[in-house]
Amino acid sequence: MSGSDEHDTFITPQILLKAYSLGLFPMAEKADDPTIFWVEPELRGVMPLDAFHIPRSLKKEVRRGTYDITFNQSFDTVVKACAAPAPGREETWINDPIRLLYNELHEIGHAHSVEAWYEDQLVGGLYGVSLGRAFFGESMFSRRTNASKVALVHLVERLKERGFVLLDTQFTNEHLTQFGTIEIPRAEYEILLEAALEETAKFN
Repeated sequence: MSGSDEHDTFITPQILLKAYSLGLFPMAEKADDPTIFWVEPELRGVMPLDAFHIPRSLKKEVRRGTYDITFNQSFDTVVKACAAPAPGREETWINDPIRLLYNELHEIGHAHSVEAWYEDQLVGGLYGVSLGRAFFGESMFSRRTNASKVALVHLVERLKERGFVLLDTQFTNEHLTQFGTIEIPRAEYEILLEAALEETAKFN
C-alpha cells in the first residue's frame, strides 16, 4: 500500500471522482476509525474484460439461475453487508464516512451495486464506481455459495454490453485471479486509465 495520506472526512463526491481519475482511492484503517487515507498501489489489480474467465462449475450455476440478479436496487444495504465482519475478515476498511460518501456518489449516478437474491433475501453482491469507460470495483460479499461470484459475472456482462474498457479491482487475491485478474505496474495502469477516461459509458 503506497501513497497513503491521512485525511479528514471533508471529502466531496467531486473530490472523490477526481481522485479516481488520478488513480487514487480511499480507505480507512478500520470501521470505527473516522479518518480516511488515499491509496495508490505500486501494482494494480485489473480484470481484463476481453479475457474474463468463468470457471466451469460457475457457468453451470449461472445457467441454473439460482440467484435473481438486480442492479442498483439496494445500494446502501450492499455497502453495509460488505462492511460487516465475515469469516476470515473480522475487520473492514469501510467506515461510516466512506459509506456515506459512496451513497452520495450513488445518488449522482457514479456508484453502483449488483445484488444477488435467493428466496427474496439479499445473499450476495458488490459495489463500485463508474467514471468514463472505467469501473472501479470496491468490495463484495457473499452469504451463500457463489452468490458474489454470480454477481460478478453479471457485472462483467453489463460492462461489456455498455462499452466499458477497464475493470479495476485495485488489488488481487485468489478469489479474483480465478477470473483472470492480473497485476500491472502503476505506469501501465495509468495509461489504461487515461484511455478509459477519454469517453463515457453509461452503467444505468
